[in-house]
Amino acid sequence: MTYVRKDAATLTGTEKRRFVNALLEVKRRGEYDEFVRMHIAYNAADGERGLRAAHMTPSFLPWHRRLLLDLENALRRVDSSVTIPYWDWTRDRTTTSAPWTADLMGGNGRRSDRQVTTGPFAHREGNWPIRVGVTDEGFLTRDLGRRSDPIDLPTKSDLDWALKDPAYDVSPWDSTVARGFRNKLEGWGPGRGRASWRNHNRVHRWVGGAMLGAAAVNDPVFWLHHAFVDLQWHRWQRRHRRAAYLPAAPPARDDAQHGRVVARHEKLPPWDVTPGELEDVGRIYRYA
Repeated sequence: MTYVRKDAATLTGTEKRRFVNALLEVKRRGEYDEFVRMHIAYNAADGERGLRAAHMTPSFLPWHRRLLLDLENALRRVDSSVTIPYWDWTRDRTTTSAPWTADLMGGNGRRSDRQVTTGPFAHREGNWPIRVGVTDEGFLTRDLGRRSDPIDLPTKSDLDWALKDPAYDVSPWDSTVARGFRNKLEGWGPGRGRASWRNHNRVHRWVGGAMLGAAAVNDPVFWLHHAFVDLQWHRWQRRHRRAAYLPAAPPARDDAQHGRVVARHEKLPPWDVTPGELEDVGRIYRYA
């Protein structure tokens, strides 16, 4: 039987409480920090050698889809009623709207050190110590909207710009491609600064704090953000029904991307699953 992922703005008080409590229990058990470590381990960039699985690569979407499923399974072992909600950042665009409420994700970090002081993940509550991927800070940090140099969240037109591209991805399958849905959604652009951050990447920048680096999973809003990104892949599939994940076959041996990207029917590390097998999850969950 399929379960439903809901818009965070529509959750009841009970649904929010159960989701938060399940997250806190997964953290208490030590499972949560393993997700942080995994995201760090697979955060290879264009300029690095070897396989890219999680970012700057076609498998950005299936990799994070499987990560979401693993976290969701951990939550549902605690409470079978729980699913990961999504944050529609094209609609809920302020620092006080969903999901930044005291009964869900909590609010912004304070100006002095960006420490989150409200909500269930605030350091003073004692339930969300940051142990992985940090130097000095052992607490959750945010800088919503980037107060010193403000930026805005992506808009519906920004998303539609990505959704209308009929190609899933194009060669050379990295952060430099100007065509293809995957990179337009992931959000790598030419140049430097705010103009080069689109959609997914821009949201990470807007949240700031822990969400800026490879250890972004330390902020639980990571999951709500990526559930919405995952929903966009679903919407793109419905809009372009004849399109599929690319590349269909591994790049040739004389191609600079040989051994660096995961083709549709190759195993996606660290799991025993292929991108093609993750294209249709309609028997597992759906979006409200």
